[in-house]
Amino acid sequence: MRQGMELLAPAGSMEILKAVIDAGADAVYLGGDQFGARAYANNFSKEELVEALDYAHLRGKKIYLTVNTLLKNQEINKLREYLLPFYENGLDAVLVQDFGALAKIHEWFPDMEIHTSTQMTVTGTEGVRFLQQYGVTRVVMAREVSIAEMKKIHEETGIEIEAFVHGALCYCYSGQCLFSSLLGGRSGNRGRCAQPCRLPYTVMDEHKKKLKEESYILSLKDFCSLHALREMYEAGVYSLKIEGRMKQQSYAAGVTSIYRKYVDAALSDSTFNVPKEDDIKLNSYGNRCGFTDGYLYKHNDKNMITYEKPSFTQAREYIGEQTCYQKISGDLTIKKNEPIKFTIKKGFCEVTVQGPIPDIALKQPITKDDVDKRMRKTRDTAFLFGELNIELEDGLFVPNGVLNQVKRDAICMLEQQILSEYRRTASDDSVRANEVSFRECKTDYILDRAQIVSLENRLLLPVALKFEWITDIYLDSTAYDRKHLIELLTEDVEKCHACRKKAFFIMPAICREKTLTFYKSIVEELLGTSIDGVVVKNLESLYFAKKHMSDLCIVCDHNLYTYNDDAVDAYRQSGADYVTMPLEMNRNEIANRMNETSEMWVYGYYPLMTSAQCVCNNSTGCSKTPGVRYIRDRYQKDFPVRNCCSECYNIIYNSLPTMLFLFIDELKKQHIRRFRLHFSVETAEKANEILNLYGDFITQKKDTIPSEWRENYTNGHYKRGVE
Repeated sequence: MRQGMELLAPAGSMEILKAVIDAGADAVYLGGDQFGARAYANNFSKEELVEALDYAHLRGKKIYLTVNTLLKNQEINKLREYLLPFYENGLDAVLVQDFGALAKIHEWFPDMEIHTSTQMTVTGTEGVRFLQQYGVTRVVMAREVSIAEMKKIHEETGIEIEAFVHGALCYCYSGQCLFSSLLGGRSGNRGRCAQPCRLPYTVMDEHKKKLKEESYILSLKDFCSLHALREMYEAGVYSLKIEGRMKQQSYAAGVTSIYRKYVDAALSDSTFNVPKEDDIKLNSYGNRCGFTDGYLYKHNDKNMITYEKPSFTQAREYIGEQTCYQKISGDLTIKKNEPIKFTIKKGFCEVTVQGPIPDIALKQPITKDDVDKRMRKTRDTAFLFGELNIELEDGLFVPNGVLNQVKRDAICMLEQQILSEYRRTASDDSVRANEVSFRECKTDYILDRAQIVSLENRLLLPVALKFEWITDIYLDSTAYDRKHLIELLTEDVEKCHACRKKAFFIMPAICREKTLTFYKSIVEELLGTSIDGVVVKNLESLYFAKKHMSDLCIVCDHNLYTYNDDAVDAYRQSGADYVTMPLEMNRNEIANRMNETSEMWVYGYYPLMTSAQCVCNNSTGCSKTPGVRYIRDRYQKDFPVRNCCSECYNIIYNSLPTMLFLFIDELKKQHIRRFRLHFSVETAEKANEILNLYGDFITQKKDTIPSEWRENYTNGHYKRGVE
């Protein structure tokens, strides 16, 4: 069994960083003034971050910098310059969400560790293996991953696993939430989430009959894993992450101090217990409606929901003191007619300084006790003397100022020697080829122009097959139950081919270990359906498709974000033939992006959240029956919620569909060749109406939206985008 676990604490300021280190953190994660997922936190300036690196390193601690947002083209071009001074000053790791940024950082700084953010929604072994190809050394697991799943992932990949152990829980799988973005333009993918999940909603059935009056059905309690630390250790979890870069010092340091105590206990005693008074103490540092152990042992649970207003309560102040020192040893020699000599050591580091020749004492000579007390005063430094040997001849006098100066000079030299071990120099041409087997994309697909219809309801297939201009039909996994998947998919693919249309299969939005195990067991049968391609929404599916279905066309859906050209390149070099335009991009960003191999949604109810929680189960109980319900917000807007029971997740859709028919010609000028209409909760009649309308636009029979539609659709982010 490996030794130790890392306790990783958050810091939103230099004061908090010092406090959590003194409270027992082994490492600290923090954000700079760019690219972090907490845009409204104080964050660190360049100068403060360099200071933080030195402060931590002198105390044997680590610093991880968050670059865990999606980057636009104009931003990723500035990323190397931004990271360079931190890299040169010994940044221990960078925490990344954007796949393009990940690939470029691996090229620019091949010897710096890369940790992938929970925003990358990694839930299984295949996702980890995909990322290991790019030099990723640690994966922050999705919060929904259980202890059993983490154990399997660690055993099969050997990856260093980081897991959240305390703090806020998102309702949505992190990285898959557009709720705040679509409702108010504040994107969680850009560090600006407005937390609409913390507001009340009314639950209604498919006919919009009320099932549960207004409650906080999307709000989760805070997470606490204090009692599960030993099990997490035995599962192979290495880094224990406390959430809270927006929290105050009393919370961050107080929670860190409690976890420090019980991480140490868990490592030394497999049967350790947390006394009630420490549970109460931890609770007093703040929580939302109490604590839950989250997804560690269960897939979802109504007891994880607050149901009542989830205001964060905080009462207890944490009062700590500086306790984090590096032990050093010293040898001080004070002899007649010789310069004072002082040597200090820390591990393999050793420095020696000389001072002036001591005076002969005219009155009271200095004593060894006087010298010892003076030299041990190191409170404002990172060091604390353990062994201090003093050789002092009798009858000498040395002023306190001289002793202090010798001590300062020696400690300064030791600091510089220690920090020199962290200093690095990046070559201007430090570019490294990606460690992946590049696959040439199939030119017969790349040259195609396509009009695509994707269906979450197979009953809409006859409607789509009537339109000759449709070239490709994407058949979503949510349209089938596992028992009859191959039989019904084969039937539907044959119908598509009979109408001279290509048929693609859309893999599930979330592919946990059980999901991938199922698809591995039927992969030959799936290929036997004669599908022309596969659409993937997560790294697990992409790795799976590349390994088992490489002869098919592979499409990355919008969930695999390609804000920048480097992300487009990286996904294409990793096996994808096409990528899909992110749903948050505006027209100007699209115009400045490489679009030749991109699809674009021009119609559909955008998915706002994909959650392991279930609105059905948490309101009226699990029905084990796929279907659509609705939640109504305080503005009386109704949001459809689909139960995807085979994989046990919910998708919450926007209240209105996005329709971009007016901009088709403009999009063609931006080199987009593939246009997609996605049907999720529409009736056959509504789907027929929409397809007729779109057909009129692409044949130039219409150039305006009918009046009856004008209050019933949105342009999404096409005009406004996100910050």
